[in-house]
Amino acid sequence: MLIQVGELAKRAGITVRTLHHYEQTGLLLPSARSAAGYRLYNLADVQRLHMIQVLAKAGLELAEIRDFLKQESLSLTELLDAQISLLDKQLRSMLTLRERLVELRTGLTNDAAPNLESWLQTLELMNMYERWFSKEELQQLPFAVQKEALADIWSGLVAEANNLLKHNIDVSDPRARDLATRWMSRLEQDTAGKPEFLTRLNEMHSVEPQMREQTGITAEMTDYITRAFAESKLAIWEKYLSAEEMAFTRAHYFDRMMEWPPLVAKLHQAQRENLDPSSGEAQMLAEHWRVLFQSYAGTNPETQQKFRVAMQQEPHLMKGTWMTPAVLAWLQQAIAVMMQRRFSASGHSQIR
Repeated sequence: MLIQVGELAKRAGITVRTLHHYEQTGLLLPSARSAAGYRLYNLADVQRLHMIQVLAKAGLELAEIRDFLKQESLSLTELLDAQISLLDKQLRSMLTLRERLVELRTGLTNDAAPNLESWLQTLELMNMYERWFSKEELQQLPFAVQKEALADIWSGLVAEANNLLKHNIDVSDPRARDLATRWMSRLEQDTAGKPEFLTRLNEMHSVEPQMREQTGITAEMTDYITRAFAESKLAIWEKYLSAEEMAFTRAHYFDRMMEWPPLVAKLHQAQRENLDPSSGEAQMLAEHWRVLFQSYAGTNPETQQKFRVAMQQEPHLMKGTWMTPAVLAWLQQAIAVMMQRRFSASGHSQIR
């Protein structure tokens, strides 16, 4: 018996987007696809999903869960070691929480007592961050700095999103596109421009119910903002593309969207480490970029050139991409090497 992705998501109490993310990260792959292209899952897939959810609730990160499941079998000793390691991690988090509570208690005065519930929620949120980020990373992550001004900004954005959702405002509406642009710009700023932080925050929202409760950011809201932001870019590309080209782009723009953040994170790492653009690893990244680009731009060189012109002339298209000039320059070098090799292999001597 096979079950479609929507039914599995409904029965498991998660979103289809989460299942897509699990597939893209190699955590849970569908066993088959229907004639119409829908993902299909069998009993073994459902059992694996159950294990993923159990391990996530136990506090394991998705990368740890993937490594855990890769092991075909575990001895009792190895299983106990894994559980002990998990408990050690939880104990460290509890000690940190205790230290923060002691600091809170020490700072209380009779003249000005803070809202205890507010403090406890902040501590709870910090505890979650510390499960997902190292101390060094937390120092770089604006999201983890619990400042009232930052909290007010995000509360305002969430309230706007709730209002648009409540009134069924379409994602193509200028109000939705404007909110999505401000949201994504703020998100890029509050993740310190690091796509690897964005990827981890997305995973946090997938497996941490308390995170969703405290931020008010639901899966429905995230999907709405993502689609509204895409509409803001599609509206620009429409000025450069023919009706046929635009129809293809609109039909396929969301097909592989969740693959972009992990790829951009790898590009950042490659640029930071000064990876040789001609190396095998660099060429794999350039090829992945080419494949994702063609997934919505198509393979026609003339159409692709229209996208390049738009990217050069429309600053908005670079917003919310987490691409810096340095990373883009490195990528362009890697792509240039890739194209040169392709022309050489096909017998062409002219290099664009």
